[in-house]
Amino acid sequence: MRPHFVFWISAALRIALIFALAGIAGYFAGKIVALAVIILCLLVTVLIQLQYLLNLSDWLDNPNSARLPDGWGAWTEIFSRLYKLRRGDEKNQTELTEWLARFRQAMTLLPDGVVIMDDVMFLEWCNPTAEHHLGLDLSKDKGMRVTNLVRAPEFIDYIVLGRYQTPLTLELRDRKLIVHVIPFENRRQILVTHDVTESERIDQMRRDFIANASHELRTPLTVINGFLEIAASELELDAATRASHLKLMSEQGARMQRLVEDMLTLSRLESTEFQVRRETIDMRLMMQHLDTEARALSNGRHHIELAFDGPDMEGSSDEIRSAMSNLVSNAIRYTSDGGTIQISWLNTDSGPCFSVQDNGIGIAAEHISRLTERFYRVDKSRSRETHGTGLGLAIVKHVLLRHQAQLVITSQLQAGSKFSVYFPAPSILKLD
Repeated sequence: MRPHFVFWISAALRIALIFALAGIAGYFAGKIVALAVIILCLLVTVLIQLQYLLNLSDWLDNPNSARLPDGWGAWTEIFSRLYKLRRGDEKNQTELTEWLARFRQAMTLLPDGVVIMDDVMFLEWCNPTAEHHLGLDLSKDKGMRVTNLVRAPEFIDYIVLGRYQTPLTLELRDRKLIVHVIPFENRRQILVTHDVTESERIDQMRRDFIANASHELRTPLTVINGFLEIAASELELDAATRASHLKLMSEQGARMQRLVEDMLTLSRLESTEFQVRRETIDMRLMMQHLDTEARALSNGRHHIELAFDGPDMEGSSDEIRSAMSNLVSNAIRYTSDGGTIQISWLNTDSGPCFSVQDNGIGIAAEHISRLTERFYRVDKSRSRETHGTGLGLAIVKHVLLRHQAQLVITSQLQAGSKFSVYFPAPSILKLD
């Protein structure tokens, strides 16, 4: 009620002022002059009101609290209320902009792709993850139909048919995606993409691990059980046959034991509860031990060279020795008699580096990226002949991960291989 009260008071005061001026003019100059004064005052008042209305119209074309026009009388109250309303709108607009920026930032950081489309599937917005998953480019593709941008037939059928009750499994751009469309509002839809490539790979590795472990254990168990059945029968075996059977059973039992030990080692290395035991490692002494082990394993069949010009380091001595020993033993097993094995521990610009190089059979390029997978073998028959469990390089990989080290493999068929382990520079304690 206050604005109305001010308006009527202001109007009454203006009318009273006009009539007071007209009365004074009429008293001194007559009725005609008084009437002229009234008309003139009313005309001026109308012109002032029209000017205020024009100012208000101009401001409404570009409402800004900083340039709100001034007023007089009732207009002061009107402009004051407009100022408060505009300030409130600007505050709400600022808050809305901030929330929108936060929302987009949150959507940008999501591991899942988010695409906002209108009711006819035109792209309105998407986050970077969705751009990566679906091959979109928001700066170029905004306003285009999503089904024209993602040309997979199963995706188009899913969108066109509108059967959104169940998600779509889509293989696109060498990745496996779970796609789900969620309608919201009347004219908007959200498309969500979830990348399951890595989880599928892990599940496949788990299945392969179980299958391979079962296969590796089944063979020696079959041999042992077969010989035990023969031993339990009433057949008479000569001493040579019995000794042969016992030798094979012993070898297969040792093979199972090595396999179980390696599996337990891997399990321990992957456990978050099993922390790295930090200790100073005398690398000169360790390299000497590795050289002795290599010569014993080679038994004179290879030429072994040792180079040492690196620092001591910090870490788990047992784990580091196990990883390095695995690399050395692999080089010896896969290098023909008369070959050369070069073992080195050197300080490089990238940090301390342990390397084992041979001139053995080498590895084809397509196998190198999978060498550290459990039970992955380039040549299964040769691996079993050399009594490998298929877990050695997987153990090496996990040991190095626990010590923030990097394994680099270079190889060429029939020319040899080089396994290099680069440890981070902060692991250096002192230089020789």
